This record gives sequence, C-alpha cells and structure tokens, in this order.
Amino acid sequence: MAANAQAKRPPANAALIDELRAFLGDRLSTVRAIRDRHGKDESYHPTVAPDAVAFAESTEEVAEIVKRCAAHRVPVVPFGTGTALEGGIAALHGGICIDLSGMNQVLRVSAEDLDCAVQAGVTRKRLNEHLRDTGLFFPIDPGADASLGGMAATRASGTNAVRYGTMRENVLGLTAVLADGRIVRTGTRARKSSAGYDLTRLLVGSEGTLGVITELTLRLHGIPEAMSAAVCPFPTVADAVNTVIQTIQLGVPVARIELLDATQMDACNRYSKLNFAVLPTLFFEFHGTERGVVEQAELVGDIAAEFGGSEFQWETRAEDRSKLWQARHDAYYAALALRPGSQGMPTDVCVPISRLAECIEETRADVERAGVLAPLVGHVGDGNFHLVYVLDPENAAEIERAEELHERMVLRALAMGGTCTGEHGIGYGKLRFLEAEHGEAVAVMRQIKQALDPLNIMNPGKVIRV
Repeated sequence: MAANAQAKRPPANAALIDELRAFLGDRLSTVRAIRDRHGKDESYHPTVAPDAVAFAESTEEVAEIVKRCAAHRVPVVPFGTGTALEGGIAALHGGICIDLSGMNQVLRVSAEDLDCAVQAGVTRKRLNEHLRDTGLFFPIDPGADASLGGMAATRASGTNAVRYGTMRENVLGLTAVLADGRIVRTGTRARKSSAGYDLTRLLVGSEGTLGVITELTLRLHGIPEAMSAAVCPFPTVADAVNTVIQTIQLGVPVARIELLDATQMDACNRYSKLNFAVLPTLFFEFHGTERGVVEQAELVGDIAAEFGGSEFQWETRAEDRSKLWQARHDAYYAALALRPGSQGMPTDVCVPISRLAECIEETRADVERAGVLAPLVGHVGDGNFHLVYVLDPENAAEIERAEELHERMVLRALAMGGTCTGEHGIGYGKLRFLEAEHGEAVAVMRQIKQALDPLNIMNPGKVIRV
C-alpha cells in the first residue's frame, strides 16, 4: 500500500519548497538519501520518503513551517529518531518531514518538585545523563534511545512500566503546534488538576496526527537506594507466566519483569555473548531500600520455586545489570541474527494479566503449527508481549502466513479484553484493528481529528482514516 501511494502521489508544491528553503537555508533538504532516511522506521514497513526534510530548531520555527504547509495544503510528518515500529513516519501522501532532533535542550530541572522541561528532540539517554548528579532519573525505557517527543507521541512505555507507568503517566504538560500553526501549551507542573479537558492526554499517543509536540514537562523519580537484577529459567512458558501473574496479584512492587522464550534466549546468548540456559526465562529487577529489595526478591523467589523456577542468578553490579538489560533491548537484532538476510515483522499486544498465560500459549501454538520463526519477548508484568516474525523478504507466501498469524494474535487479544498494541502504536500498520478494538469510538476520534486538522495535513493516513 505504501509503495503504491508513493508512486501515485504528486510531489509537494514546488513554491512551498522554495519558501521553506528561503526560510531555513541549508536546513531544508531534498537529498534523496536524507529523505529516504526520514521515510523508514525500524519496522518491516517499506520506505515512503517525504518530498523534503526541514530541520527545525525552535517551536516558533515549527509553527512557521506548519503555517506554510497549511497554506499550500501539504502534509506534515514529525520525526524524532525513527525508532518506531508501525510505519508512523512513512510519508504516505508526500509532504514535509519536520525533523526535531536539533531541538535537543534540557530547559529546566526542578529537583525539589521532581520534574523537568525538555525540548522534544532530547533523547531519554541524554536526559538521564543530564540528571546523573541530581539523584533523579527518568524511568521510561522503550529500549531504543528514542526522542522524548516521539515517545510522547506514541505513548511509549517499556521494561520499567510495571512500576513507573508509561509516558501517559509521566508527561505533566506539553507544547504543541496545531495544524493551523497555533502554539498551544497544555497542563501545568501541579500533580493534579480538574481544570478543563485533558489536552495533554489527547496529544500523548496521537502520533503526530493532531499536532507536533515540541516541548515536554516530565515527571522525574528518585534513583532507588538499591537495585538488583536476577535471571530465572523455567521448564515451560506457562510456568514463567504463572509466576508473573501471582507476583503481580500479590502486589510485589517489582520494577521490571521480562519474559523471553527459549528461542529468544538462544538468540540473546549468541548475539550478546551470554551463557544462560536455553529455556523460557524471566528477567527481574528490584528497586527500593536495601532491605526492601531483599524482601521483594525472597518473595518472588518463593513464587518462582512453586512453578519450577531455578534459583535466581543475580546481577548486582551496575555493569552486569547494564549488560543484562542491553541484551534484552537487543532482542530484536538478536532474533534477526538467527536468520542472516532476514527481515523482522515485530508486533505486540497487551491483555489483562489474568488472561496472559492463555494468550501467550495459544499464540505460540499457532506459530509452531505454522512453522514460522517468531521469538517471543514481553513486558509481561503489565500483560504486554511481543513477537518478531523473522522472514525472508523475498518469500511472499511466508510473509502472507505471518500476516495471518499476526491477525489471529491481535483478534485473540481483543477477544480477551486486551488491545491490539500495548506500546508500538497504530501508525498505518495496525489501522485495520483500531475499529475492531474501539467500535463506534473511532467515529468520535475521527471527529476530533477533523476538528483540529480539517485539511488532514497532520501525518495523514495514520491512526484514523479520514
């Protein structure tokens, strides 16, 4: 679909490109390689390049670019680091990509109030480096070193979400440029408010379809007194998942619980030079006081033992914990390395914790029957898990089979009261599932989109069909 859209569409208005070049100088590029880089994320979705890339350096510049695009009725596609997974940055209708990576300043840190203000191009690692001597950190960790604006736009979460929540809970307010070039500021630094519609939450997760997020006010957290990580293999995936379910239902405040099936553990061992058992495995991390961490670990260890889990293998030194979690973050690339020359089709769903074991087992049975290589990983502490279908990009039958399995996985999650995506977003890759999940509410979303973006220039073709 994306390739056809690119082939048929007209180029962006030449007069607009001339205007933007006069405004931005060499910060507007029409070089093919740069355009292609801005039309492809980390997913299997094909490259669909914009007609030009504008490198903005301030909210006011973004507003001026959007105003000019609106005057010419030319689409606008925001870009952070390009690490998303559902085609959210593909320029399906051409237009101007606004690259926000140059807006990379930490504007304010208020240690006493546990908050900060950043420009949208600041990445999560850059923020935590800036915070290093304050005793604070920003916990949302989707794996990739994504921009914070992009993380807000996709409502990202990651490995720490079971304890610290997602971007939805950690964005206090933001600045955004709307489709007509207006600059709006939402939220306050107060920890609660009952004043008016919650525009912050409306824009968080909107994937650039309602506005371009340019600045954020973020909630920070104190660095725990103690942290420790552990690895525990299990005889079966069901045993591992049942350990997770009981841990969450007992209210144990673990910071991270990650599941890797045997195939993924084999991949991680090879790719990251580890030596863990090739069995379904849980990675844990505990945060708190020295005593609290010990108590959490002892309780979870007892639960794991009930389900056949081996003794914990501890990683307490910071460098060892970093190596462990880097291996988890590299799981996607490790999966692809199992089949050189392959392409990955990553996807995710999220279900109520009580249905997690059932959903995972049925999904894995589907994959095994089809004979497809699809390692499983998951932020299972909040019911979210991922598959990476490892495919031959030249084998149409194999891709079609993976698409069928993907659809079955999503519909299964929806039938269990879950969602078609826990954190990857909709982009255009999961458009067909949004109505199945939300029904008539999609019509309400469409009305909001049309009210805020009547010309349909804000990242068109994503999230909502107009």
